[in-house]
Amino acid sequence: MAQVQRMSRLMLKTLRDDPADAETLSHKLLVRAGYVRRNAAGIWSWLPLGKKVLENVARVVREEMDAIGAQEVLLPALLPKEPYEATGRWEEYGAELFRLQDRKGADYLLGPTHEEIFTQLVKDQCTSYKDLPVILYQIQTKYRDEARPRSGILRGREFQMKDSYSFDTTDEGLAESYRLHREAYVRIFERLGLRHKVVSAVSGAMGGSASEEFLAPAAAGEDTFVYCPACDYAANTEAVTFAGGESADGSAHGPVEELDTPDTPTIETLADHLGVPASTTLKNLLVKVDGEIVAVGVPGDREVDLGKLEDHLAPAVVEMVTAEDFVGRPDLVRGYVGPQGLEKVRYIADPRVAPGTAWITGANKQDKHARNVVCGRDFQVDDYLDVVVVEEGDPCPKCGTGLMLDRAIEIGHIFQLGRKYTDAFQLDVLGQNGKPVRVTMGSYGIGVSRAVAALAEQTADDKGLCWPREIAPADVHVVAAGKALQTELALEISEKLREAGLRVLVDDRAGVSPGVKFTDAELIGVPKILVAGRRSGEGVVELKDRRTGEREELTVEEAVARLTAAAE
Repeated sequence: MAQVQRMSRLMLKTLRDDPADAETLSHKLLVRAGYVRRNAAGIWSWLPLGKKVLENVARVVREEMDAIGAQEVLLPALLPKEPYEATGRWEEYGAELFRLQDRKGADYLLGPTHEEIFTQLVKDQCTSYKDLPVILYQIQTKYRDEARPRSGILRGREFQMKDSYSFDTTDEGLAESYRLHREAYVRIFERLGLRHKVVSAVSGAMGGSASEEFLAPAAAGEDTFVYCPACDYAANTEAVTFAGGESADGSAHGPVEELDTPDTPTIETLADHLGVPASTTLKNLLVKVDGEIVAVGVPGDREVDLGKLEDHLAPAVVEMVTAEDFVGRPDLVRGYVGPQGLEKVRYIADPRVAPGTAWITGANKQDKHARNVVCGRDFQVDDYLDVVVVEEGDPCPKCGTGLMLDRAIEIGHIFQLGRKYTDAFQLDVLGQNGKPVRVTMGSYGIGVSRAVAALAEQTADDKGLCWPREIAPADVHVVAAGKALQTELALEISEKLREAGLRVLVDDRAGVSPGVKFTDAELIGVPKILVAGRRSGEGVVELKDRRTGEREELTVEEAVARLTAAAE
């Protein structure tokens, strides 16, 4: 049974002012309430109250993972280079990977995620179809060298994550493991009290096919997702696909007409000069794909989503062109590029640039544009890829209703990886027919430390944190208003609550004013606050609900009974 936490002995220092570098609500409040402290950019220490909240999140995750038959392990964070070279991720991760060498010059990394190591573990331990299926998981610190660590624990360079991996002999088995995880994740986030959306996503550096994200809507979120108000469609913006524009009759347009358009290197200046909507123009963005120049065409009123483009072309490296790339290329006129004059340049277009559609676009001459440039007649598209930034009002791919946009924090991601990693390590088991069977995998992550910040973002109010009971550092915060009699009663009732099985934090600090104690109680955010105040001599205390602000006076016996019943 847990001991009563006495604030007179607790390492806790609350702050009245927000940290100077804090931008998000969770960053401000977790520091001010004494849950975390910054050591360096993206590196944080968890203090006693914060560690309790973090462990409570981990406990819920662990219980639900165990419930689907997953087995917990703990693998090293310091990992050898070779497994990641075998899958190509040693290079693919780029600058995000923490690389280091030992005293003998051997290369290592700090694990950002553990697909390779789990695959090797199963290859070593499982040899027959009888050993599968198996789901393994760990709750462990991960490392990624974020270019701009910010938002407190939301985007750090080390963070706690639950990563699990399923191993099956059939695609049907993988689909079942994926379903088990998806349902477990819904239960986890419901127990944590996190409002969340399950959205379609792209796999990125993880590889694989089916992929979904669990997002917690919040103003501080760095992910943008879309949802349909008329159906159940929801997706990360990078996963939204456009079905394609309707082909038109190109013969209805006249011949290409060259226009004199001085000083119009941008779509905005061109549209203003000609007095036409930007949507009638064709924007041609030049990028380098593995060093080769590629043109990307989109309607002039839309922007190219470089993240989408990179996902489509992965594992190729996509970079923006520089001034040097135009040297020796007379077919590339900066600011006046048109698809009809490109030589030996791959042309990618968004599906909205449909065959037969006519555009105003660059004439490949300085200060010149061209009208009636028809797709399929005057230029050809090598590849159609959905590469525009999604905007509110774009048609839902499922029902056609205008989509809505919202911000969110990614709190979980599940992947059907397939055989990318088992192929790399030749992970086979002996099948029922005595022949080798290549194993198929799933990968499933939950940001444990990130969930703490997401909960703070969603539940805090203007007074401070406001934790759901499941993860709060205590069930009840007992406050002794200050006098000796009040402190004595606060300690007495705290012990009764402890004996009833509740987790208790009691503010028994001497020399601290009641006002400061009440402010701290609201800042710390325990769900129930019990005050031993002016009627302590009568055995009467005040019970306050931190979330609703409702208050009522009760006898000690009534308060203990009420809190005990609420905890059951």
